[in-house]
Formats: sequence, C-alpha cells, structure tokens
Amino acid sequence: MAVVLPEETTTPLSTDHVEPAKPAGKKEHKLARALLYVILIVAAAAMLTPFFWMIMSSLKEANAVFSVPVQWIPEVFVWQNYVDIWTKSDIMTWIGNTMILSVTVTALQVLTGSFAAYGFSRIKFPGRDVLFLLYVGTIAVPWQSYMIPQFILLSNANLSNTLWAIILLQAFGAFGVFLMKQFYETIPMELSEAARLDGLSEYGIWRRIMLPLSIPAIASLSLLTFVNTWNDYLGPLIYLRDPSLWTMQLGLKNFVSSLYDVDYGVLFAGLTISVLPIAIVFLLGQRYFVEGIATSGMKG
Repeated sequence: MAVVLPEETTTPLSTDHVEPAKPAGKKEHKLARALLYVILIVAAAAMLTPFFWMIMSSLKEANAVFSVPVQWIPEVFVWQNYVDIWTKSDIMTWIGNTMILSVTVTALQVLTGSFAAYGFSRIKFPGRDVLFLLYVGTIAVPWQSYMIPQFILLSNANLSNTLWAIILLQAFGAFGVFLMKQFYETIPMELSEAARLDGLSEYGIWRRIMLPLSIPAIASLSLLTFVNTWNDYLGPLIYLRDPSLWTMQLGLKNFVSSLYDVDYGVLFAGLTISVLPIAIVFLLGQRYFVEGIATSGMKG
C-alpha cells in the first residue's frame, strides 16, 4: 500500500518591505570629510592672513599701518602709495636685476640638473652610486659654513660686485639633480635602449626623449629655483654692493633708511609688487608642479 505524502508548500518571501542595506560607516565618512575641509579652510585662512594684511597695508596711510587695534580694512584707500614706490625708489632697476638673475639661474639649473641627472640614472660607470650620494649629501651642508671661502674665491676672480657672482653660485644645485634623477627613473629603460638601436647618441636621447617626457619635473624645478632666487637676500647682500646691481629684496631693505623715517604704506606697496611675479608663475605652473613633485617620488 503506497503512502502519499502531502506536497510541501512554500510561500514566497515578499520583498516589498525589504530596505537595502546602507554602507557601513557612510555617515562617519561624511563627517570626517567635512571636518577635513574645515581644517583645510582654517589652515588656508591662517596662511593667507599675512598676505591680506600686507595688501591692505599697502593701501593705508603711513600712520595707520601699525595702528592699535589692528585696522584690517583701511578707511581711505591710498592708491598713491603705488605711484610713490615707482617715483621715490629705483624699483625698475631692482625688478630688472632680480628678473635677470632669476631667469638665468633657473635656466642654468634646469640645464645642468637635467643633464647630470641623465648621467646618474642612465649611464653606468664605476662609483656612480657613491658619487651621487656624496653629491646629494651636500644639500645637508649649510651655505653659511662655506660662504667665506666662496667669497674669497670669487673676489680673487674679480667677480665680486657683479651679477655673475650670484649666477655662478646658483647655476648648479644638488637638489635639481636629485629631483630630475628621481623622475628619469620613472621613464622605462626600453625607450633609451630603442633609441640607441636607432643610432641616437646619449646627447640625442637626453634632448629628444628624456627632456620632452620630463616637462612636469622641469616645471617643478623651474618654479622652485625661480622662487628661491627671487627671494634670495643673503647672497645679494654679500656680493652686490653697487646700488645699480641691487635686487628687489636688497633694494626694499635699503629703502628703509630709518625705522622712524619711513613711509610703511609705500614700503608695503613695494612688498606687494615683489610678490606678484611669484604668484603669477605659481598659478601658471601649479598643475605641472604638483604632478612633477608627485611623480618624482615614484620609482618605476
């Protein structure tokens, strides 16, 4: 006798009221991101506050610059300060000398740094790594420790009190070699080997392959060198004694002849003008600067 079992009935589960699971920690992630933005905004405001005060001070009367309490926005905008800095000082000469030094030193550092970096990264020779470490190690040596023998050397060569002294001092830099070498190592070695098979010399590989591929690193090195040379004060102070050779920083310092007899509104107008070229150069090259710094830290 066969026993017939009842069929099992299954009731389908209803999905009408099932809510999708929310990602874990999504709310905390938003709060952390908002907190990060707040911190960055506060930090940016703290860094920009001195520049804002400098610009506002350049539009104040002399007696209102250091008023107590601090007057952030001038009651009357004195645009005459910018006219006076052009007429009462030799600012055109200062800007011209600073521009000559900055552009020349930047071009030489890019040329020498990229060329030396190619040798350290692509050409094998005995003692290469040791020589590179010794060369990069000079970055840790402060300039003040050897500036006196350097001054004696340039003075004996009759280069003191000339722009050539500053150019020769800063035409070579270990930092530029290090930066460019790190970037070159991200470029595949196969490109250099293929170029050699095609008959290119090492100079041709450097000029036609490595340099075009290194635009971000070159832009980073150019920006850093330009800013350092433009803002340099100690070098021109030591070597440039003729007023016709003064740079922007040295000229503005000598413009303050007396702490009690200086128009600080006019002085701050000159300081604002001295910052403008750096701001323009950085705004134009910031994309390449960030990319060059980021990729120079990677090794392919």
